[in-house]
Amino acid sequence: MTAGRGKGKSSLCSGFPLSILFIVVNEFCERFSYYGMRAVLVLYFKFFLHWDDNLATAIYHTFVALCYLTPILGAIIADSWLGKFMTIVSLSIVYTIGQAVLSVGSINDLSDHNRDGSPDNVPLHIALSMIGLILIALGTGGIKPCVSAFGGDQFEDDQEKQRSTFFSLFYMAINAGSLISTIITPSLRATECGIHTKQRCYPLAFGVPAVLMAVALIVFVAGSRMYKKVKPQGNIMLQVCKCVGFAIKNRFRHRSKEFPKREHWLDWASEKYDKRLIAQTKMVLKVLFLYIPLPMFWALFDQQGSRWTLQATAMNGDFGIAVQPDQMQIVNPILIIIMVPVVDSLIYPLIKKCKINFTPLKKMTVGMFLASMAFVAAALVQVQIDKTTPVFPAAGQTQIRLMNLGNVPVTAQFQPQLQSVHVAPKEATDYMIFEASELQLDITSGSLNEAHLLEGLLEEKRYTYAFQVSGTDIVSSLILDNVTSKPEEGQNLIRFINSDVSTVDITLDDETVAVLPPLSASNYTTIPGGHSRYTIKSETSSSICSVLSKKFGFGSAYTISIDDCTQGILNITYFEDIPPSSVHMAWQIPQYFLLTCGEVVFSVTGLEFSYSQAPSNMKSVLQAGWLLTVAVGNIIVLIVAGASKLSKQWAEYVLFAALLFVVCIIFAVMATFYTYVDPNEIEAQFDEEEKKAKKDQDDREKEAEADSKM
Repeated sequence: MTAGRGKGKSSLCSGFPLSILFIVVNEFCERFSYYGMRAVLVLYFKFFLHWDDNLATAIYHTFVALCYLTPILGAIIADSWLGKFMTIVSLSIVYTIGQAVLSVGSINDLSDHNRDGSPDNVPLHIALSMIGLILIALGTGGIKPCVSAFGGDQFEDDQEKQRSTFFSLFYMAINAGSLISTIITPSLRATECGIHTKQRCYPLAFGVPAVLMAVALIVFVAGSRMYKKVKPQGNIMLQVCKCVGFAIKNRFRHRSKEFPKREHWLDWASEKYDKRLIAQTKMVLKVLFLYIPLPMFWALFDQQGSRWTLQATAMNGDFGIAVQPDQMQIVNPILIIIMVPVVDSLIYPLIKKCKINFTPLKKMTVGMFLASMAFVAAALVQVQIDKTTPVFPAAGQTQIRLMNLGNVPVTAQFQPQLQSVHVAPKEATDYMIFEASELQLDITSGSLNEAHLLEGLLEEKRYTYAFQVSGTDIVSSLILDNVTSKPEEGQNLIRFINSDVSTVDITLDDETVAVLPPLSASNYTTIPGGHSRYTIKSETSSSICSVLSKKFGFGSAYTISIDDCTQGILNITYFEDIPPSSVHMAWQIPQYFLLTCGEVVFSVTGLEFSYSQAPSNMKSVLQAGWLLTVAVGNIIVLIVAGASKLSKQWAEYVLFAALLFVVCIIFAVMATFYTYVDPNEIEAQFDEEEKKAKKDQDDREKEAEADSKM
């Protein structure tokens, strides 16, 4: 039932087929492509397509759910029609096209661009992005159940040790691809590219994974003549489904009392299916029943790439080097590499020495609990972030602050409010909230007293009222602060205001920013987050001065007053419009640590438990069921996040933690009623019965033959 190997007899050291080298390299490139693209996906939705956090999260989890639904389709195609090799090749082509379409859909380099950085033709970009993601989901999901199994097919029956080593190499290739891509693609995204405008380089961040997927396809096809290709032999998954369907149909057909009850409802399939298949299906369904609570774990786990990445955008990413919000996802694969051997070689043996019966289902329960605690930790971090987030004006409100650019103090009073505000030289007040209407402002300095009418104030906007005492006058300017949210992705915003008496030409690192008349302000300029410093230069008709800026941190906005010049040194004053993010990204490490520990004892143990409890020919059914729990988990995120209507993100984290804790208790109760079985022992009994039946049949045939001769 197998095709010839062609040149498949070529082998590496220790008897390994040379063909596995192509398969391992293919898997590394494919995982690099998938995880690299997925790492930057939610930020692409938010900062390129300009979707809000909830929509970006919803589409992200819809995509991930689709990636874990399509493996069932891939398994059916491979086992029933095309075989593993042709299924991998065909769907890899679809996969590569999808990555290319997504990359093309993120190109926004038209000269007529929008000021907020959003794409010029939004419907086209969204359509291309969605088409690309659907093709990627079909490709990555479709080949998922085929590649590892195809690698296992390359070994002979007596090469069990080599096959086991291959699966270890295969797992390392997955983690290496994930780890390296999660470092590289966020860095590519963070670079600036474009001909007409400088913007985040999503085409490059998606383009490199597209190239790696093309390489994966080429490498896999290159080894074609060396592969051992097993022909499709029918899908056991379909047989199980047909057996279950017939049992249900037959049970309802014979509901009358004349038909005696049967020990198990699946026994109603015995009229059409043999006892072995029915017994194997019982074992599988017993495990699948335990899978029912599992999606809740994945609902929390996969939020690393959505909610947790969005959380990191409001945090300080200074680790000596600037770490991008989407790069924090590397903490998970790093901790996996560390924790798996530690748990296997240290924690489990220690528990065993303490004579604690730490069964697989107990391990999975602990994993759920740890994931729940990870979201409690995320909620605590979010509370600290919210404390440092500025309050912006709501509907019907406007915010105003007073900025004294002069060298003498003033007293200001808003009418009809009676409170007085003292503003020292070179200082500014905090933003004050008023109803969006006309306001009268009285400014007093010494014997000077002037009234100013502030007209045309817009709701949900911020304003700066800048002024200075000049001789016997108070000169002023009302400036719209066109920023009503924290800067995106930890970047900073700076603008300049001229408090000098002359018009100044301002440059930042030799790039012209603005030419400002007295008491006028420039637009905000975006600079990267981090601790870089910039040369600020001011040029007037009589002097050229410069100064090295302060370090701005992450997520801040500043107004910089250009004051005067002293011996070539520019005197400036910093006014903090939005404070930099003060909660460090390192505070996310505890929640990543708890979630990764949960993954190690939940995911690894769950797969081992499933395989140990399933018949040898039905491992693929449980693999499909396991992947289905991941898909359902991502669908749960959509339902809970959409139905909860919670305004605070920390409250949503607590909600998910509480839901998983409840599910954890339910699973623990289910686990206490589970009876472990040995599928090999049960199958051996059927083998003995079949041998005995065959022997009896042979004996009867011999007797019949002897009788016929007499």
